[in-house]
Order: sequence, then structure tokens, then C-alpha cells
Amino acid sequence: MNDELQHLKNLGKTSAQWLHAVGIHSASDLRRLGAVDAYRAVRTRGFRASKVLLYAIEGALMDMHWNDLPAERKEALNKQLDAISSRHKN
Repeated sequence: MNDELQHLKNLGKTSAQWLHAVGIHSASDLRRLGAVDAYRAVRTRGFRASKVLLYAIEGALMDMHWNDLPAERKEALNKQLDAISSRHKN
């Protein structure tokens, strides 16, 4: 099977399966949703994905290894995630 998501940097079989399960099937789907919303979709579906998936998705969108994301970008992603989570709790 030729899986477009698995051809992106950082995304392997399991992360691609999780993304497919939440309706993300291509790089353009991933770009349209963005890293935070894609990560939230996976977590909301009950998959036990760590924050590394969030960074991996962002890295895939930027075509860089997730560990090379600047600390400021990781912090911004976490703040965005926290802000969305806070809104949904209220």
C-alpha cells in the first residue's frame, strides 16, 4: 500500500494508521487541519499518543525531524493545545 502520510518525515505506520482513523489521509488533509488539531483528533479518538506525535506532525509539515523543532515552536504548540483544551473544559 502506498501511504502518502508514511512518506512524510517523522510519520511511520502507527502514526499514519491513527491519522487515517480520524479522517486524515493525505499531506493536504494534514496541512489543512494543522498539527494541533490533528493531534487532538487522534487523542480524542482514544489513541494513547504522546506529545512526540504533536511534534512529529509539526515536523512533517515543516519537513524536518521533530527533535530539530526549535524549543520556541514546541512551546507555542503546547500553548495552543492548552488554550484549546481549556476552552473545551469550560
